[in-house]
Amino acid sequence: MTPRKRLIAEAAKRILITDGAFGTEIQNWKLAEADYAGDLGLTHDQKGNNDILALTKPEVPETITREYLDAGSDIVSTNTFSANVISQADYGAEALVRDINIASAKIARKLADEYAARDGRPRFVAGAIGPTNKTLSLSPDVNDPGFREIDFDYLKHVYREQIDALVEGGVDFILIETVFDTLNAKAGVMAAIEAGEALGRDLPIMLSMTLTDLSGRNLSGHTVEAFWHAVRHARPVTIGLNCSFGAEQLRPHVKTLSQIADTLIMIYPNAGLPNELGAYDEMPATTAALVGDWAQAGQVNILGGCCGSTPAHIKAIADGVAGLPPRQLATPEVRTRLAGLEPMTMAA
Repeated sequence: MTPRKRLIAEAAKRILITDGAFGTEIQNWKLAEADYAGDLGLTHDQKGNNDILALTKPEVPETITREYLDAGSDIVSTNTFSANVISQADYGAEALVRDINIASAKIARKLADEYAARDGRPRFVAGAIGPTNKTLSLSPDVNDPGFREIDFDYLKHVYREQIDALVEGGVDFILIETVFDTLNAKAGVMAAIEAGEALGRDLPIMLSMTLTDLSGRNLSGHTVEAFWHAVRHARPVTIGLNCSFGAEQLRPHVKTLSQIADTLIMIYPNAGLPNELGAYDEMPATTAALVGDWAQAGQVNILGGCCGSTPAHIKAIADGVAGLPPRQLATPEVRTRLAGLEPMTMAA
């Protein structure tokens, strides 16, 4: 059974759980520059380059991933949010992009397989791809609206390099997350489709949008409805929202998306809103109660956490939705199309 079909089968039984934040957990390790840099001989400071820890201190992402699996995660993400040549250029580590992605994927794959073998419950690995710090839709120069730092083909190439390495490391899905620019996401989608074609097999895509204001739009101005219709042709196995705000602020947008999308809904909000120091104070029980409302309303298939969330948040969410039925896909035809047994068309 392919990863897509296996995920759909599991999601039909119960609400699945993905993981929480990596950055929050990495901060708790109080790592020094030497911990990040290792013996790679890089000339730039590496402190803050969380992705490179897969090479220099792999016990950190491995421990965090294990803690999320212990908390109840069915899906774990690779610690590769910034493991692309654009983001790694800030650290002078562009040449290590392939190695970082392969190593991080192997860490998650090993642990997912270990836990699945232990209790027979499938675990999945999502290869995490962040949006980079560039935007295709907007100019960074207010005096030159037509200026772009990069173009679509270059960003697609950047994503393709990362995707190929993640697949080599053993991921099940490509998770294009924290989408603030829909055109950036479309470059990632095209890269993933082309990577799947090169492999000669289905490479399922997960898509997760982030909102920049309470009206429900991302930075490129798309509502959740517009975003869904812009990417639906790619037949993502999940569509959803992450980061943005806390669960309370996402409530109306989760409802909207759940009513229009003919695929699985995956939502992983921040642990509330940051305080004046930029930290997140929302307690696990509070987050679990808020996302539990979505589950009670039949609006979600997969739940987890983003900024500020911890294994304790994930455990509280998992415990809170245990036994609740998952959101149902509307018809047998939709379920068949989602499983990839017939192609999805824009008219479907």
